[in-house]
Amino acid sequence: MPKVNLSESLRKVQEIIAWFDNQEEVDVEKGLEKIKEGTILIKESRTRLKEIENEFEVVKKDLEKG
Repeated sequence: MPKVNLSESLRKVQEIIAWFDNQEEVDVEKGLEKIKEGTILIKESRTRLKEIENEFEVVKKDLEKG
């Protein structure tokens, strides 16, 4: 599975928020789809952030050795 691009994920979440903001009457079915999509993006982003944090720790430890 390719690594999640955090900037792209944030852009997509912002698009979902904007979609809700621009609705006078929210289509419940479409709204549910958007919420599911946003939930997946957030979960993937959290996982990627944890990976990045771990990568920084490895780099930090490597610098402290040298």
